[in-house]
Amino acid sequence: MDDKPNPPGTVAPQDISIVRGGPFYRIQRAFGLIRPGQWNLGRRITLLVAVGWLSPFLITAILNPGGLQSFVRDYRVSSRMLIAVPALLIAEYLMELRFRAVMRHIREAGLLDASDLALMDDTIAKLARARNSFLPELTVILILFLHSVMSYRGLVDATPWLASGTPPDLQLTAAGKYTILVSASIFQFLLGLALWNWLLWTFFAFKLSRRNLKLIPTHPDGHGGLGFLGLTASAFAPVAFAATAVIGATWRQDILHHHAHLIDYKLPAIFLLVIVVLVAFGPLVFFVPRLSALRRKAILEYGILGQIHSAEFHEKWILHRAGHESEFLEAPDSSSLTDYCSSFEKIERLQPFLADKGALYTLAASVAIPALPAIVAEIPIVVVLQDLLKALR
Repeated sequence: MDDKPNPPGTVAPQDISIVRGGPFYRIQRAFGLIRPGQWNLGRRITLLVAVGWLSPFLITAILNPGGLQSFVRDYRVSSRMLIAVPALLIAEYLMELRFRAVMRHIREAGLLDASDLALMDDTIAKLARARNSFLPELTVILILFLHSVMSYRGLVDATPWLASGTPPDLQLTAAGKYTILVSASIFQFLLGLALWNWLLWTFFAFKLSRRNLKLIPTHPDGHGGLGFLGLTASAFAPVAFAATAVIGATWRQDILHHHAHLIDYKLPAIFLLVIVVLVAFGPLVFFVPRLSALRRKAILEYGILGQIHSAEFHEKWILHRAGHESEFLEAPDSSSLTDYCSSFEKIERLQPFLADKGALYTLAASVAIPALPAIVAEIPIVVVLQDLLKALR
């Protein structure tokens, strides 16, 4: 499949991606970093690691050999370029898979009639145009530049490879300048791009929630037939992992070298977790009103049918069963009532919020795991493992 930008209407809507497009993507295609229908993660990760981590390593080794050990041991640089950047590239791949799976399921399951499907095709075409525009990525670059100008001094300390002198008169080394201008910018740009792609998915989910979806209250997924959408939240996990890895690295540096303590980050950690959950599951909130209304309506509609069914059963087998007791074991009435009760119980258990437990656990792990280096900076790893083992008892 060739994934070059196409005018709306020239490509089947299910083949349009919210991820494959934009100036940065086209640049990668032009230089052969991405081939049609592929993501070539290994090639791209290797290049960005070489540019963002190996280059300042070599600059330090040549111009400031005395700071080389501090560079290798600086977890801030390693977390950004060796952990976060690969995670963000993997996030593109997962978002692509989830979006295509959603579009394929919507069509194969017949969730929309022809008119609503045409409206969603139009929405996808608009998303494709927004994705291919230069303005979003330019905005990300401008925000990145302003953030670097306004906050870089707070990230600079007297680490030998990064800066020389004493606060507040620190002078960046050549590797320090390169890291702030190039390495940090690579991470921040990819993070901004991932959030932009997630915003496109959020807009798609909003428009989909406004369509006349063919929802079934007794659907076995417990979400009226929309349970598959709950899987999309896990696509945000690599983004959360990348952001938490970089934040955790900063906290670790402060704990080890600036006399900070874990308790100082209690509220920021809670706030970070809340943001991750809200962003990941936010698009699914749009479907809550529809599913809540579906549940209320189904309880009433199925309740009427249940009343009729139960009344007939009661009339036949309770009030007028005399002389027919032997027929009861072979009659289908009891099985029919049991099946109906099972259907009604499914309606009562219908969950309006499309949260998938697997996705929730994945997101929790994506925040907890990269935060471990900050934890073990103050609490020995043996103590952490002992507490985990105690929790399993």
